[in-house]
Amino acid sequence: MSDNHREHPTPKKYVQIAIFLGVLTAIEVALYYTEDIVGVFTDPLLIFLAIGKYIVVVGWFMHLRFENKMVNRFFAGGMILAVILFAIVMIERAAGDYLN
Repeated sequence: MSDNHREHPTPKKYVQIAIFLGVLTAIEVALYYTEDIVGVFTDPLLIFLAIGKYIVVVGWFMHLRFENKMVNRFFAGGMILAVILFAIVMIERAAGDYLN
């Protein structure tokens, strides 16, 4: 096997990844419904979970682990821009709540 070629995951690995993503989604749903209990940590936890899911989906299901670095940078840049946009919306929302 050459250095540029990595072995693709088995169907069993894809099932494990799907279960992992299901668990992350269940945690996100639970955080949404327990927002009053978790408090100010809800939004940062949801961002952290979203980034984790994004990395798993893009890396495994879209096979970006096997692509060149430029393609990976393109997707990483998109995620960074999405997180920045989400942070701006959260700050605006917090400022609006504070002023009312």
